[in-house]
Amino acid sequence: MTNLRIGHGYDVHRLTEGRRLVLGGVDIPWDRGLLGHSDADVLTHAVMDALCGAAKLGDIGKLFPDSDPRYAGISSLELLGQVAALLKAGGWSVVNIDATLIAQAPRVGPYRGQMESNLAAVLGVEADRVNVKATTEEHLGFTGDGSGMAAHAVALLERIS
Repeated sequence: MTNLRIGHGYDVHRLTEGRRLVLGGVDIPWDRGLLGHSDADVLTHAVMDALCGAAKLGDIGKLFPDSDPRYAGISSLELLGQVAALLKAGGWSVVNIDATLIAQAPRVGPYRGQMESNLAAVLGVEADRVNVKATTEEHLGFTGDGSGMAAHAVALLERIS
């Protein structure tokens, strides 16, 4: 029996005026932000769901329900820290994370390194264990027409205790 587990995460949020755009804990200058109960960081949410899936912790909706006022406007990096604590308590260590942001705009290339560093720091791993990439959808669907953003993430965990 192996001590490795893989999890997949997916999240989506609508873009709206009057909100900050936060991706991987980085404030991105843009005319709109993502709508959600927390800071709506779609990238971090997908990463959290991948980690939760690998460790059989359910999902972020179960852990941090949008009906709970404690999570209104909260930083998703803070929520990721809570997931990291649950992983540690369960004897899990992050081997690596690979995440893809799906958005027509804005271009996030200049911010990827900081996103990777932010996620890695909260998880207590080296930045080279976290990969963030981005793609457009060639103007197709809700991400392609600029109505929203989505993200996928895959996480590999190893049981250390």
